[in-house]
Amino acid sequence: MITLVTLPPAFGLRNVSPFCLKAEMALKYLNINYEIEHEGDPRKTPKGKLPYIKVSGTELADSELILEYLDEISQGGLYGKLTPGEKAIGTAFARLAEDHLYWMGVASRWLDDDWFPHIVSGFFGFLPGLIRGFVSRSAQKEVKQTYHLQGLGRHTLDEQKGFARRDLQAITDIVSQHQYIVGDRLTVYDFIVAGTLSSFIFNEPPTWISDLANDYPSLKEYVDRIEKDVGVSGR
Repeated sequence: MITLVTLPPAFGLRNVSPFCLKAEMALKYLNINYEIEHEGDPRKTPKGKLPYIKVSGTELADSELILEYLDEISQGGLYGKLTPGEKAIGTAFARLAEDHLYWMGVASRWLDDDWFPHIVSGFFGFLPGLIRGFVSRSAQKEVKQTYHLQGLGRHTLDEQKGFARRDLQAITDIVSQHQYIVGDRLTVYDFIVAGTLSSFIFNEPPTWISDLANDYPSLKEYVDRIEKDVGVSGR
């Protein structure tokens, strides 16, 4: 039995992290027995982030490494039947989703002063009032610094929205041409892209990137299709 350790539900999402959601999708897709354990404080995890898995007395952190491990124990169940060209396309869209779009999703929650109170109540509500304010603002400052170092935080909000629209349009174009990221069949790359989009489209209340994502109806149709195919929903 594998234990998948994820963030607890928040913001209308059963699985608030797209990285946690893609790992769960992979487990379900491969018919591997697993259980979910929630951890609200990433600082307590092996690498200071989620998800991680516990199996046979060992811990493995980072969703990409988890997918590689699951592929290995399933004898290529995730990547084994993909051609080099399919892997290239899938990897490109995975990087677009996780290394670009994802960070704008983070900023839309953490760095929007009108939305930030939901972060405080959703992630820090268990703390006493005075401590809650101090800890949440300290965490927000760290997110702002990280976003600046990532590069996107150096741009205006309008410029960030322009980047997001181009990313969302690229995904729209590929899933409108095909049903999935790689051709006409479900692959591991759909877990990555759909997981990221799910965290925008179904986030409650909506953030600015939620509003942008919902301007593309085909993206919601795509996410619904992937979640139905796999049997795992982010909601």
